Amino acid sequence: MRTDVIIAIDPDVKASGVAVLDIPKRSVEARAMPFPELLEMLRDVSLWSVPCRVIVEGGWLVAKSNYHYARGKGGERIAKNVGANHETGRKIVEMLEHWGIQHEVVHPLKKCWRGREGKITKEEMDSLLQGSGLPPLARCNQDVRDSALLALTYSGLPMRMGW
Repeated sequence: MRTDVIIAIDPDVKASGVAVLDIPKRSVEARAMPFPELLEMLRDVSLWSVPCRVIVEGGWLVAKSNYHYARGKGGERIAKNVGANHETGRKIVEMLEHWGIQHEVVHPLKKCWRGREGKITKEEMDSLLQGSGLPPLARCNQDVRDSALLALTYSGLPMRMGW
């Protein structure tokens, strides 16, 4: 089946990163969406007149995510936040299944970029988009960049740096 639109979601408790990549139009919209707003948008996907592919980053698929000892005293807080993000992702998937919307849960992408802890920087993301014939993103946070990277990765478009 041909896919014209990729919707990629990087779940987060406060506001998930959501990217909508329209392949024929060569456009990408990416922003942070609170859980209720995201669910409203996803519920309407079945009404869209173009074939869509919904991708959810499944951080809970990673075999080991124990931050208790790796980060010192802040480890427990980090572990709690990670668990909450995982549950948000599971709830998004649960609602997609409830509405009968086809979706894929994928492993998080490898962190191999120049940013802190291997995360992609704004400059790297914009260069990747430019190299793929897409416009740069407006000001955005890490979750939004991660969702745009996820959409680009699963789009089938060539990925190359534009610099």
